[in-house]
Amino acid sequence: MHKQNDFKPIFERAARRKGGEDALFSLLPKVVDAESLIRKPDSYFLQEMTRSVFQSGFVWRVINHKWPSFQQAFLDFDPARLMKLSDEQWEAYIHDKRIVRHRQKIRALRHNLWFVHDISVQHMGFGRFLVEWPKTDLTGLFRFLKQKGSRLGGNTGQYFLQHVGVDSFALTRDVVAGLQLYGLDIRDTPSSLKDLNKIQQTFNQWHEQSGLPYFHLSMILAFSVGENRVQV
Repeated sequence: MHKQNDFKPIFERAARRKGGEDALFSLLPKVVDAESLIRKPDSYFLQEMTRSVFQSGFVWRVINHKWPSFQQAFLDFDPARLMKLSDEQWEAYIHDKRIVRHRQKIRALRHNLWFVHDISVQHMGFGRFLVEWPKTDLTGLFRFLKQKGSRLGGNTGQYFLQHVGVDSFALTRDVVAGLQLYGLDIRDTPSSLKDLNKIQQTFNQWHEQSGLPYFHLSMILAFSVGENRVQV
């Protein structure tokens, strides 16, 4: 057991398991800068939100393989075009072989279309909204996505944030196990406000101590535990 605010032993363990510091850093994805996120169109966020929703419960590579036909069917996820579709046109998607025909997830896209649009109008772009949300309250953003969006609770909304390049952690099984191993008293599936606050405070401390992005802290923590492979 280690002090919760000491990220150094976590980093050292992950580095040993991955074959050294250079090998570990090579596995960490680039965090998208704020200006790049702000410039992204709303269609980009709606598309990745939808991809995350459809990937939930499915093999990801199956969804990714079919994604070009998803883009065609859903009009490149252009909000202006999608908002013009009639009820009958939305209902017809349940018979469209270009996509995975899952009624609830199609309905989630229709809901999230207006969610993205409304937030974009309020904040001069959905990307700007994400950038302006404080990183010291990412768990608050998780709750917001769950409450205001459709099917964005649990890991789905968290994966969406990471997929679009937001500097955020995700509470995967390995991340939660790592938090528990290094002294945090939380449930195996943390969802209570109390647990989420503990997690956020821990990541805030690690971020301040290490200077590393939240995304990288999350991945390094996952690499320090679980059944991920060691590079020799």
